[in-house]
Amino acid sequence: MPNGADGAPARRLILGAHASDAGGIHTAVLRAAAGSMDALQLFTAIPTYYGDKSSIRAERVERFRTALASTSIEPANVVVHAAYVINTATADEQKWSRSAAGLAKELERSTALGVGAVCFHPGAALGGDPDAATARVARAMTLALEKVPGSTRLLVENTAGAGLTVGRTPHEVGAILADIPSQLRSRVGYGLDTCHLFVAGHDIAASAEAQRAVLDAFESACGEPPSFFHLNDSEGAQGSNRDRHALLGKGKIGTEPFRWLLADRRAAGVPLILETPHREEAESEDNLAPDPNDVEMLQLLRSMALSQA
Repeated sequence: MPNGADGAPARRLILGAHASDAGGIHTAVLRAAAGSMDALQLFTAIPTYYGDKSSIRAERVERFRTALASTSIEPANVVVHAAYVINTATADEQKWSRSAAGLAKELERSTALGVGAVCFHPGAALGGDPDAATARVARAMTLALEKVPGSTRLLVENTAGAGLTVGRTPHEVGAILADIPSQLRSRVGYGLDTCHLFVAGHDIAASAEAQRAVLDAFESACGEPPSFFHLNDSEGAQGSNRDRHALLGKGKIGTEPFRWLLADRRAAGVPLILETPHREEAESEDNLAPDPNDVEMLQLLRSMALSQA
Protein backbone atom coordinates (compact mmCIF):
# COMPACT_ATOMS: atom_id res chain seq x y z
CA MET A 1 0.00 0.00 0.00
CA PRO A 2 1.46 3.43 -0.93
CA ASN A 3 2.21 6.02 1.70
CA GLY A 4 0.40 9.32 2.00
CA ALA A 5 1.97 12.76 2.12
CA ASP A 6 2.67 12.35 5.84
CA GLY A 7 4.33 8.94 5.42
CA ALA A 8 1.42 6.98 6.89
CA PRO A 9 -0.22 4.14 4.95
CA ALA A 10 -2.79 5.62 2.57
CA ARG A 11 -6.35 4.40 2.30
CA ARG A 12 -8.00 4.05 -1.09
CA LEU A 13 -9.13 7.05 -3.09
CA ILE A 14 -12.91 7.16 -3.51
CA LEU A 15 -13.51 8.85 -6.87
CA GLY A 16 -16.82 9.88 -8.37
CA ALA A 17 -18.85 12.67 -9.93
CA HIS A 18 -22.16 14.49 -9.78
CA ALA A 19 -24.20 12.33 -12.12
CA SER A 20 -27.25 13.33 -14.13
CA ASP A 21 -30.60 12.13 -12.77
CA ALA A 22 -32.40 12.45 -16.11
CA GLY A 23 -34.98 9.67 -15.96
CA GLY A 24 -35.00 9.49 -12.16
CA ILE A 25 -32.56 9.50 -9.26
CA HIS A 26 -31.90 5.78 -9.74
CA THR A 27 -30.46 6.56 -13.17
CA ALA A 28 -27.76 8.72 -11.54
CA VAL A 29 -26.64 5.58 -9.71
CA LEU A 30 -26.57 3.56 -12.92
CA ARG A 31 -24.57 6.23 -14.76
CA ALA A 32 -22.05 6.38 -11.93
CA ALA A 33 -21.70 2.61 -11.93
CA ALA A 34 -21.23 2.59 -15.70
CA GLY A 35 -18.33 4.98 -15.18
CA SER A 36 -16.75 2.67 -12.58
CA MET A 37 -17.20 5.32 -9.90
CA ASP A 38 -16.77 4.65 -6.19
CA ALA A 39 -18.65 7.79 -5.13
CA LEU A 40 -21.69 9.66 -6.39
CA GLN A 41 -23.35 13.02 -5.93
CA LEU A 42 -26.88 13.85 -7.02
CA PHE A 43 -29.90 16.07 -6.41
CA THR A 44 -33.08 14.63 -4.92
CA ALA A 45 -35.18 17.63 -5.96
CA ILE A 46 -34.94 20.59 -8.34
CA PRO A 47 -31.98 22.61 -6.97
CA THR A 48 -33.40 26.02 -7.87
CA TYR A 49 -36.34 25.59 -5.46
CA TYR A 50 -36.32 25.29 -1.67
CA GLY A 51 -37.85 21.82 -1.78
CA ASP A 52 -39.31 22.48 1.67
CA LYS A 53 -42.56 20.70 0.79
CA SER A 54 -41.09 17.98 -1.46
CA SER A 55 -41.32 14.56 0.11
CA ILE A 56 -39.94 11.49 -1.63
CA ARG A 57 -42.27 8.73 -2.77
CA ALA A 58 -41.72 5.19 -1.58
CA GLU A 59 -41.35 3.86 -5.13
CA ARG A 60 -38.54 6.35 -5.85
CA VAL A 61 -36.75 5.26 -2.69
CA GLU A 62 -37.11 1.60 -3.66
CA ARG A 63 -35.81 2.15 -7.21
CA PHE A 64 -32.85 4.09 -5.87
CA ARG A 65 -31.96 1.57 -3.18
CA THR A 66 -32.31 -1.34 -5.61
CA ALA A 67 -30.08 0.40 -8.15
CA LEU A 68 -27.45 1.22 -5.54
CA ALA A 69 -27.45 -2.34 -4.21
CA SER A 70 -26.67 -3.58 -7.72
CA THR A 71 -23.43 -1.58 -7.79
CA SER A 72 -20.20 -1.53 -5.80
CA ILE A 73 -20.88 2.05 -4.62
CA GLU A 74 -21.21 2.12 -0.85
CA PRO A 75 -24.16 4.18 0.45
CA ALA A 76 -21.73 6.04 2.74
CA ASN A 77 -20.01 7.40 -0.37
CA VAL A 78 -23.18 8.91 -1.83
CA VAL A 79 -23.61 12.64 -1.23
CA VAL A 80 -26.78 14.59 -1.94
CA HIS A 81 -26.31 18.25 -2.83
CA ALA A 82 -28.97 20.46 -1.27
CA ALA A 83 -30.75 23.19 -3.21
CA TYR A 84 -28.68 26.19 -4.26
CA VAL A 85 -31.31 28.67 -3.07
CA ILE A 86 -31.12 27.58 0.57
CA ASN A 87 -29.70 30.45 2.65
CA THR A 88 -29.50 29.53 6.31
CA ALA A 89 -27.18 32.49 7.04
CA THR A 90 -29.71 35.21 6.23
CA ALA A 91 -31.22 37.51 8.86
CA ASP A 92 -34.46 37.68 6.86
CA GLU A 93 -36.71 35.55 9.07
CA GLN A 94 -39.05 34.46 6.27
CA LYS A 95 -36.21 33.39 3.99
CA TRP A 96 -34.37 31.74 6.88
CA SER A 97 -37.45 29.76 7.92
CA ARG A 98 -38.00 28.49 4.44
CA SER A 99 -34.31 27.67 4.03
CA ALA A 100 -34.24 25.81 7.35
CA ALA A 101 -37.34 23.87 6.32
CA GLY A 102 -35.74 23.08 2.96
CA LEU A 103 -32.59 21.80 4.64
CA ALA A 104 -34.62 19.60 6.99
CA LYS A 105 -36.68 18.25 4.10
CA GLU A 106 -33.49 17.46 2.17
CA LEU A 107 -32.14 15.59 5.15
CA GLU A 108 -35.45 13.70 5.37
CA ARG A 109 -35.33 12.67 1.70
CA SER A 110 -31.66 11.71 1.89
CA THR A 111 -32.15 9.71 5.09
CA ALA A 112 -34.96 7.77 3.40
CA LEU A 113 -32.54 6.96 0.57
CA GLY A 114 -29.95 5.77 3.10
CA VAL A 115 -27.07 7.87 1.75
CA GLY A 116 -24.04 9.04 3.65
CA ALA A 117 -24.44 12.79 3.64
CA VAL A 118 -26.09 15.98 2.49
CA CYS A 119 -23.82 18.88 1.56
CA PHE A 120 -25.05 22.45 1.37
CA HIS A 121 -23.90 26.04 0.89
CA PRO A 122 -24.42 28.06 4.11
CA GLY A 123 -25.65 31.15 2.26
CA ALA A 124 -25.11 34.88 2.64
CA ALA A 125 -25.04 36.96 5.83
CA LEU A 126 -27.73 39.38 4.70
CA GLY A 127 -28.15 41.59 7.72
CA GLY A 128 -24.49 42.12 8.50
CA ASP A 129 -22.98 40.42 11.55
CA PRO A 130 -21.00 37.36 10.36
CA ASP A 131 -20.97 35.79 13.84
CA ALA A 132 -24.75 35.96 14.01
CA ALA A 133 -24.85 34.50 10.50
CA THR A 134 -22.77 31.44 11.40
CA ALA A 135 -25.01 30.94 14.46
CA ARG A 136 -28.08 30.97 12.20
CA VAL A 137 -26.54 28.31 9.96
CA ALA A 138 -25.82 26.13 12.99
CA ARG A 139 -29.36 26.67 14.27
CA ALA A 140 -30.86 25.48 10.98
CA MET A 141 -28.60 22.43 10.98
CA THR A 142 -29.53 21.64 14.58
CA LEU A 143 -33.25 21.86 13.87
CA ALA A 144 -32.89 19.56 10.85
CA LEU A 145 -30.89 16.98 12.80
CA GLU A 146 -33.33 17.05 15.71
CA LYS A 147 -36.27 16.61 13.35
CA VAL A 148 -34.73 13.81 11.27
CA PRO A 149 -33.01 11.02 13.22
CA GLY A 150 -30.63 8.66 11.49
CA SER A 151 -27.03 8.40 10.38
CA THR A 152 -27.08 10.66 7.30
CA ARG A 153 -24.79 13.61 8.01
CA LEU A 154 -25.08 17.34 7.23
CA LEU A 155 -21.88 18.73 5.72
CA VAL A 156 -21.12 22.43 5.26
CA GLU A 157 -19.44 23.26 1.95
CA ASN A 158 -16.93 26.11 1.81
CA THR A 159 -17.94 29.00 -0.40
CA ALA A 160 -16.35 31.09 -3.13
CA GLY A 161 -16.57 34.19 -0.95
CA ALA A 162 -18.60 36.52 -3.14
CA GLY A 163 -20.45 39.31 -1.36
CA LEU A 164 -21.57 38.40 2.13
CA THR A 165 -21.43 34.62 1.70
CA VAL A 166 -20.54 32.66 4.82
CA GLY A 167 -18.11 29.75 4.84
CA ARG A 168 -15.17 31.25 2.97
CA THR A 169 -12.63 30.96 5.79
CA PRO A 170 -11.60 28.18 8.19
CA HIS A 171 -12.84 30.36 11.05
CA GLU A 172 -16.35 30.69 9.59
CA VAL A 173 -16.73 26.98 8.86
CA GLY A 174 -15.31 26.11 12.27
CA ALA A 175 -17.66 28.58 13.98
CA ILE A 176 -20.69 26.91 12.39
CA LEU A 177 -19.64 23.46 13.57
CA ALA A 178 -18.72 24.72 17.04
CA ASP A 179 -22.32 25.89 17.57
CA ILE A 180 -23.78 22.42 16.99
CA PRO A 181 -24.85 20.72 20.26
CA SER A 182 -22.38 18.07 21.37
CA GLN A 183 -24.91 15.25 21.12
CA LEU A 184 -25.35 16.00 17.41
CA ARG A 185 -21.74 16.77 16.57
CA SER A 186 -21.02 13.35 15.07
CA ARG A 187 -23.69 13.98 12.42
CA VAL A 188 -22.11 17.14 11.03
CA GLY A 189 -18.90 18.06 9.25
CA TYR A 190 -17.65 19.96 6.25
CA GLY A 191 -16.22 19.52 2.79
CA LEU A 192 -13.93 21.56 0.56
CA ASP A 193 -14.46 22.59 -3.03
CA THR A 194 -11.15 23.32 -4.81
CA CYS A 195 -12.62 25.99 -7.10
CA HIS A 196 -14.23 27.72 -4.13
CA LEU A 197 -10.98 27.62 -2.17
CA PHE A 198 -9.01 29.11 -5.04
CA VAL A 199 -11.39 31.93 -5.95
CA ALA A 200 -11.89 32.75 -2.26
CA GLY A 201 -8.17 33.55 -2.16
CA HIS A 202 -6.70 30.40 -0.61
CA ASP A 203 -3.30 29.59 -2.06
CA ILE A 204 -3.81 25.97 -3.12
CA ALA A 205 -1.97 26.16 -6.46
CA ALA A 206 1.40 27.71 -5.53
CA SER A 207 3.01 24.60 -4.06
CA ALA A 208 2.17 21.37 -2.25
CA GLU A 209 3.30 23.02 0.97
CA ALA A 210 1.03 26.03 0.47
CA GLN A 211 -1.91 23.77 -0.29
CA ARG A 212 -1.19 21.65 2.77
CA ALA A 213 -1.17 24.77 4.93
CA VAL A 214 -4.68 25.66 3.72
CA LEU A 215 -5.97 22.18 4.55
CA ASP A 216 -4.21 22.33 7.91
CA ALA A 217 -5.96 25.61 8.71
CA PHE A 218 -9.41 24.17 7.98
CA GLU A 219 -8.66 21.00 9.95
CA SER A 220 -7.44 23.03 12.92
CA ALA A 221 -10.41 25.40 12.93
CA CYS A 222 -12.97 22.61 12.48
CA GLY A 223 -11.35 20.00 14.72
CA GLU A 224 -11.45 17.36 12.00
CA PRO A 225 -10.43 16.80 8.36
CA PRO A 226 -12.90 17.34 5.49
CA SER A 227 -15.55 14.68 4.92
CA PHE A 228 -15.51 15.18 1.13
CA PHE A 229 -13.80 17.15 -1.61
CA HIS A 230 -15.29 18.64 -4.75
CA LEU A 231 -12.59 18.48 -7.43
CA ASN A 232 -13.04 21.43 -9.78
CA ASP A 233 -10.68 23.64 -11.72
CA SER A 234 -11.59 27.32 -11.92
CA GLU A 235 -12.41 29.70 -14.76
CA GLY A 236 -11.81 32.59 -12.37
CA ALA A 237 -8.47 33.80 -11.04
CA GLN A 238 -7.34 33.30 -7.48
CA GLY A 239 -9.25 35.65 -5.18
CA SER A 240 -11.78 36.57 -7.87
CA ASN A 241 -14.77 35.11 -5.95
CA ARG A 242 -15.97 33.85 -9.33
CA ASP A 243 -17.64 30.46 -8.88
CA ARG A 244 -17.26 28.99 -12.37
CA HIS A 245 -16.01 25.42 -12.55
CA ALA A 246 -13.68 24.16 -15.28
CA LEU A 247 -12.32 20.80 -16.35
CA LEU A 248 -9.22 19.76 -14.41
CA GLY A 249 -6.15 21.28 -16.03
CA LYS A 250 -8.27 23.60 -18.19
CA GLY A 251 -8.58 26.43 -15.70
CA LYS A 252 -6.52 28.74 -13.52
CA ILE A 253 -5.66 26.06 -10.93
CA GLY A 254 -4.01 23.69 -13.40
CA THR A 255 -3.32 19.98 -13.16
CA GLU A 256 -0.50 19.69 -10.64
CA PRO A 257 -2.43 20.94 -7.57
CA PHE A 258 -4.85 18.04 -7.98
CA ARG A 259 -1.91 15.64 -7.93
CA TRP A 260 -0.79 17.21 -4.64
CA LEU A 261 -4.28 16.88 -3.22
CA LEU A 262 -4.57 13.20 -4.12
CA ALA A 263 -1.30 12.60 -2.24
CA ASP A 264 -2.55 14.35 0.90
CA ARG A 265 -3.71 12.08 3.71
CA ARG A 266 -7.04 13.95 3.90
CA ALA A 267 -8.03 12.95 0.37
CA ALA A 268 -7.98 9.26 1.21
CA GLY A 269 -11.09 7.48 2.45
CA VAL A 270 -13.59 10.27 1.68
CA PRO A 271 -15.67 10.95 -1.46
CA LEU A 272 -13.71 12.89 -4.11
CA ILE A 273 -16.40 14.23 -6.41
CA LEU A 274 -16.11 15.95 -9.76
CA GLU A 275 -18.49 18.85 -10.42
CA THR A 276 -16.84 19.78 -13.71
CA PRO A 277 -18.83 20.74 -16.83
CA HIS A 278 -20.61 17.96 -18.69
CA ARG A 279 -20.24 17.44 -22.41
CA GLU A 280 -23.84 16.30 -22.75
CA GLU A 281 -25.67 19.41 -21.62
CA ALA A 282 -29.13 17.84 -22.01
CA GLU A 283 -28.71 14.22 -20.97
CA SER A 284 -31.32 11.84 -22.32
CA GLU A 285 -33.17 9.68 -19.82
CA ASP A 286 -32.62 6.76 -22.20
CA ASN A 287 -28.83 7.17 -22.11
CA LEU A 288 -27.40 5.58 -18.97
CA ALA A 289 -23.77 6.11 -19.94
CA PRO A 290 -21.61 8.42 -17.81
CA ASP A 291 -20.86 11.83 -19.23
CA PRO A 292 -17.75 11.70 -21.46
CA ASN A 293 -16.13 14.57 -19.57
CA ASP A 294 -16.54 12.71 -16.27
CA VAL A 295 -14.94 9.62 -17.82
CA GLU A 296 -12.01 11.70 -19.07
CA MET A 297 -11.50 13.48 -15.74
CA LEU A 298 -11.70 10.24 -13.75
CA GLN A 299 -9.10 8.67 -16.03
CA LEU A 300 -6.85 11.67 -15.36
CA LEU A 301 -7.29 11.37 -11.59
CA ARG A 302 -6.67 7.62 -11.62
CA SER A 303 -3.49 8.11 -13.64
CA MET A 304 -2.31 10.66 -11.08
CA ALA A 305 -3.02 8.22 -8.27
CA LEU A 306 -1.18 5.40 -10.03
CA SER A 307 1.86 7.61 -10.59
CA GLN A 308 2.10 8.09 -6.81
CA ALA A 309 1.81 4.38 -5.95
